Amino acid sequence: MSRLSETDLAGPLEGFRIGVTSHRRAGDLIEALERRGAQVLHAPALRIAPVESDEILLAEIAAVISAAPDVVMVTTAYGMRRWLEAADAAGRGEELLAVLGRAEIYVRGPKARGAVRAAGLDDAGISADETTAALTGLVIESGISGKVVAVQVHGYTDADALARLRDAGATVLAVTPYRWVSAQDGDRLSQLIDAVANRELDVLTFTSAPAADAVLSAAAESPQGTAFLAALRGGSERVLRGSVGHVPRVGARDTGTQNGAPCVGGSAAVASAAVGPVTAAPLLAAGITPLVPERFRLGALIRLVCEHLEAAGALRVETSTGLLEVRGQSLLVDNVPVPLAPAALQLLKALIDARGAVRSQDELAAGLGLGGHALHMAVSRLRGALPDPGVVETVVKRGYRIRL
Repeated sequence: MSRLSETDLAGPLEGFRIGVTSHRRAGDLIEALERRGAQVLHAPALRIAPVESDEILLAEIAAVISAAPDVVMVTTAYGMRRWLEAADAAGRGEELLAVLGRAEIYVRGPKARGAVRAAGLDDAGISADETTAALTGLVIESGISGKVVAVQVHGYTDADALARLRDAGATVLAVTPYRWVSAQDGDRLSQLIDAVANRELDVLTFTSAPAADAVLSAAAESPQGTAFLAALRGGSERVLRGSVGHVPRVGARDTGTQNGAPCVGGSAAVASAAVGPVTAAPLLAAGITPLVPERFRLGALIRLVCEHLEAAGALRVETSTGLLEVRGQSLLVDNVPVPLAPAALQLLKALIDARGAVRSQDELAAGLGLGGHALHMAVSRLRGALPDPGVVETVVKRGYRIRL
């Protein structure tokens, strides 16, 4: 058995099916995945509320201008731009810029810094690891007792950060240039939950913590909730050490080990991938250990998904009657595509992973989430799809194996 490389197919993600939960920049992510050959199921759990007629935001802008804060915290480039755009639309853009220009501005990361500088402003400091927690610590260390601090929050209020600032003696103003609201987009989210539960996806991607929370909440209310979590959790508790905070990270490749430590992602039937530690937090709280790139960027997330699937998701095995290749949700027999039902395909993957060893019926049924009758049906369908049904051997009173 060997792993397939990108050169073996037209695209590195050919044959794989990936779920996308994002709303903002979803087009960029979907285009990049499809350009690499993936099939994409897009089901945004949340969307960003329009800034027009956002009376709350306009009131927050007025409060900042009136208070003239001593310190301003900018957490996202997108939030900074929407903040300024909303002020311009209300006829208060110049007033806001003047107030910001007199304040000490601290930024969470390079993109936020770029947005600040694009507005003609400068910053006094940047967090060490691009997290709100680190940014809050940096601002507190600068000395904020008795000062007014304005915080541009992203999507939903970070209550812990605001509480830390208040505990340090600051008067805190929160500004939320964008808010997450329910996407209300037909039944695509339920389709995505079903696809994960039925193990019809290879990777499920997340680019925001609120969206991750929303997907998990929707799954919890679904009849497929238990199967959804089981598919994403996998059967192993492997965790990669050396993370930012308590969030496991993988680097350039998820091949099973890195720096002597086991990696995440390979044991789950459906891998999950989060753009950064903030996004990963709700997943970790649910017992799901996602792939997280070293650099918290969309491009890095895409590369990591490609590398993980190349290393862990593509299988090739020479059998006694020919070559079987499995790439995600597709099967090729001697380079000819063969349609195969999802349960039968998952069964084939399990048998290939056993490398010719026998897998018991109980082990297969538990690992695939199939009852006894469903397992026998999957075996029958797998044999019926193969040119030689005997490639899937029954070992009496023991189980099944691939005949190599």
